[in-house]
Amino acid sequence: MKKHKKQNKKRGFSLIELLIVVAIILIIAAIAIPNLLRSRIAANEASAVGSLRTLNTAEITYNTTYPNVGFACTLGALGGAGSGTATSAAAGLIDANLASGTKSGYSFSFLSTGGCTGTPAPSYATYASPVTAGTTGQRYFCSDSSGVIQYNTGVISTCGTTTTPI
Repeated sequence: MKKHKKQNKKRGFSLIELLIVVAIILIIAAIAIPNLLRSRIAANEASAVGSLRTLNTAEITYNTTYPNVGFACTLGALGGAGSGTATSAAAGLIDANLASGTKSGYSFSFLSTGGCTGTPAPSYATYASPVTAGTTGQRYFCSDSSGVIQYNTGVISTCGTTTTPI
């Protein structure tokens, strides 16, 4: 009897097969990544609008609690008072993240052009700007003592003049 040599069969994928799989994965990634970035921008913008609502509520509460001061003109006045007694300098009405001025890709501020002058301060204007325009957000938001949240695609210098209500 003749002995037949067993033929070694190579198992695995060929280089062409691997390249095809890598190409398919890259095509799927090229489609998915821009959608992911747009979703993150939309989430950051929704968070900014929610934070402005929180700031509006905090301002009304602050003005009611401290009528001799009027509206708060800084985020620090609305924040603070973590374990201590609330005062007009640290009312403890917003959380530390929002009081720090940056949250979810947006930077929050009060501008003196919002009418936050005098005692008691008769009005306020809060602003939310993307930390990196086009990456963390595309729209700029503002709200004033009317309680209406507005937006613009460019930097907002005065709330209400060149903005659109949401």
